[in-house]
Order: sequence, then C-alpha cells, then structure tokens
Amino acid sequence: MASVHFQAVTKSYDGKNRIIQPLNITIEEGEFMVMVGPSGCGKSTLLRMVAGLETVSSGDIYIDNQCVTTLEPKDRGIAMVFQNYALYPHMTVEQNMGYGLRIRGMGKEQIRQKVLQAARSLELDALLTRHPRELSGGQRQRVAMGRAIVREPSVFLFDEPLSNLDARLRVQMRLELQQLHQRLKTTSLYVTHDQVEAMTLAQRVMVMNKGIVEQVGTPVEVYEKPATTFVAAFIGSPAMNLLPGKVSADGRDIILDPQCHLPLSQQQPGLANRQITLGVRPEHIKVCSREAGGVPMQVDTLEILGADNLVHGKIGEHRLVVRLPHEQRPQPGSLLWLEFPLTARHYFDTTTGQRLV
Repeated sequence: MASVHFQAVTKSYDGKNRIIQPLNITIEEGEFMVMVGPSGCGKSTLLRMVAGLETVSSGDIYIDNQCVTTLEPKDRGIAMVFQNYALYPHMTVEQNMGYGLRIRGMGKEQIRQKVLQAARSLELDALLTRHPRELSGGQRQRVAMGRAIVREPSVFLFDEPLSNLDARLRVQMRLELQQLHQRLKTTSLYVTHDQVEAMTLAQRVMVMNKGIVEQVGTPVEVYEKPATTFVAAFIGSPAMNLLPGKVSADGRDIILDPQCHLPLSQQQPGLANRQITLGVRPEHIKVCSREAGGVPMQVDTLEILGADNLVHGKIGEHRLVVRLPHEQRPQPGSLLWLEFPLTARHYFDTTTGQRLV
C-alpha cells in the first residue's frame, strides 16, 4: 500500500489555460478515492498524470513519499484498468493476465502461479484458455482487473471501467470491486462521471468541475452537506431542488415568491436583503396541508417508479421535484401542499454558489 500526494499540481496544454487548477490533496494508504464530475472536468487527465501518461505542467506527484513526476509509467508502482479493457484479442485470458509480468522478465512458472491466484479470486479460473471474443463484457473487465492485480501494484488506477457495461452488470461489478478492495486493501483512485458509482464505491469522493475540486469528503458528507450548488445538484438522483430567493429585511424569512415566504431556521441578520438559494432534496420534502402552513405546488407530471414516485411541478415560477412513497400519486393539474423541514434545508450564496448554512 502507498499514499498518493498531489502538491500544487496543474495541467495546461497551451501554457496559458489551465484544465487542472492547483491541486493539493493526499489519498491515504489503502484508501478508495473516487474522482467524479461531468465530462471534461479534468478527472481522467488527473488520473493519467498519476499514471505517467500525461505530463504535469507544474507541481509534483508523490507515491509512497517518492516524487514520481518525471518517472516512466513502468517505474511508478501503479496498475491501470481502462474503460475499453485493452485486451489483446489473439491472446487467451491467461496470456493477457500474465503479459505484463512476462515483459518484466518474470519466469513462466511464477507468472502462472500469480495468474492462477488472481483468476481464482475473480472467478476466472475456468476461463483461462478462452479468448476475449468468447467472454461477456463483465468477464472481460474482470480479466482487465486480473491483469492489474497480478502486478501487485502499490496503487490501482481505474478510468471509468464500468461505463461500457449494461445496468445489471454495472451493479454486479460494483459489488465485485468493493469485495476486491476489502480483500487487497490497495490504494485506489477511481474515475467516473456516474455519481451512483461514486457514492457506492468511495471511502472519500472528490467532486470536480472545470478543473477545480469543488469538495472532498465521505459520500455521506457530500450528500448531507454539499459545499456548493454544483455539488448539491450533481450528487443525488434526482438532483437537489435549488430555488433562488431573497432574505427578508429582518433576516427571518427567505422570500421565494411574493406569495411564498419561508421562515429561516433561525434569524440571520447578517443575511438581510441578500440573494440566496434554498436547496432541498426531493426525498426530504413532506406533504402536508394548507392549514399546517404548507407551500402550494401545481403538479405537472407524475413518474411512477415502483417503490416510489417522482412528482414534478411548480411553486410560482420555480420548478420542483418531490419524491413520494408508492401510495401517494397526486394527479397532474392538482395542487399539492408541501413542507420543507428546517433540518432538510440548505442555503447557498446565489452569486458564488458557496454554502452559507
């Protein structure tokens, strides 16, 4: 196991525009860190810099307290699993898994023992004589992971390894990756644009946007206390409702609409007359009555998902999504009275997007 440390690391292709802003963070020994964000946010570039497949424009990367910024990929003690498997079609499963060891000059018998051990752990031992074309997508991805495991690296790098699999296989492979990490306890950096993968696999999540790290924390932390409106909208499905409003002159209420005033959890004189954004997750909104002080929402559409339902509607000019239990199915055109529990509210600065309360 080894730690990975980024010290003021940046990336620019033209010397002017940075696609990775200065990054300072440490991934601890044995940690499973997931880097998540939309396409083009810089997460794969960051991973490739760790692997040595991209140069670092400034700053340094350390693996196990050794600066690897200028080292060749083969000398960094890493193994990478790619999105497209990168298997040799003319080789068998056994040959693919052992190829990297053969290139390094390891003896045939030693290679075979390492391959067999990894194959058993991944339930591939019955497939060792097959070629990639004879395997399912999930089996090919396990072969790619097996090829990485036999190298016994200090750090695993995963670049969107599940994105080519169908939904059922992705669920299965997520479980297998969790079990693999529990067994090996190898430091792992995992890149994905899928926030479900990030939340289910990570010990810590790094949320990225346009080359900037928006937040680093446990899955629970980034869900329960998002640092910015970007994180609030990106983590969670459906996304958090973000409703722009203004704090009243006395700092007691947030005004979402001339007809919709909500009391703040406590008086905030420092926010008086300030433009802020109220965030509330669809699953935290409650149905109540007009008499109980509910906020009226005009129902537009209803999505029946089975275990629960998603209700889409409007409060004034604000779009809103509410997750309700299976038995609650308000019809389009009806009026739904809603409660936003004080403990479920998030407040953000409308201009900067930064969390306030």
